[in-house]
Amino acid sequence: MGRVFYIDDEIIMDLGLKDKVVLVAASSAGLGKATALAFANEGAKVVITGRDADRLQCTRDEIARVSAADIMSVQMDVSDAGDISKLIDTVVAQLGTVHVLINNAGGPPPGIFEETEDAEWQKAWELTLMSSVRMTRAVLPYMRKQQWGRIINITSSTVKQPIDQLLLSNSLRLAVVGWAKTLSNQVAGEGILINNVCPGWTRTERVTRLVQARAEANQSSAEEEMEIIAGTIPIGRLACPAEFAALVVFLGSERASYITGTSIQVDGGSTAGYS
Repeated sequence: MGRVFYIDDEIIMDLGLKDKVVLVAASSAGLGKATALAFANEGAKVVITGRDADRLQCTRDEIARVSAADIMSVQMDVSDAGDISKLIDTVVAQLGTVHVLINNAGGPPPGIFEETEDAEWQKAWELTLMSSVRMTRAVLPYMRKQQWGRIINITSSTVKQPIDQLLLSNSLRLAVVGWAKTLSNQVAGEGILINNVCPGWTRTERVTRLVQARAEANQSSAEEEMEIIAGTIPIGRLACPAEFAALVVFLGSERASYITGTSIQVDGGSTAGYS
């Protein structure tokens, strides 16, 4: 178990993550990058992935520089089953196991039902649901062997309150939640805990693109659309990625030893519901 230290009357929590092997999928930018950095700052051995080799290398170098951690990077596509198999083989060969898996993938594009073809549904299925299923299937044997594991799925607040136009995301992220809840019950007795973290409006590149699309559709400016969004959030602003990453790190730690099967939003209170 992680320990709590007292230094000059301040509480310092040891999350028990030093030298844990943490694999963060789709982590060359956005929430994945922020999550990888947060784990690196806790002393974990972090593996990052991405499709763009140059961007991935830049992110690896940046995280290594600001955290002084040893970061491993693997170029791959989370929607490709073969890439996933090669990724896990590579990580285990070099680092021995995976303690914490962060399932993450870029969200599918917005759209409306009548204009969304079967091919787009299939592509979103592979990206949003099957990437998490395959990554988890690949790491479970190692977590079972060590009788310890944390799996956190980065989903979206849309699993609790849909966002207009995000048809594919609204639909398939719910599939992730249903799959994760079912699996969490099956593996909890083996020390493997599974949770979903649901970001709301956060200042990432993807959100910037969505806001720009809104501005073009509404013949307004991105700044005006950002103000409208901020006005719907009780805290009054969009989150920064580090605020989201802080919860993911806690759920991936030894301190989160009695939390599993949950979906927790990081949305500034904007979800209109009790949970």
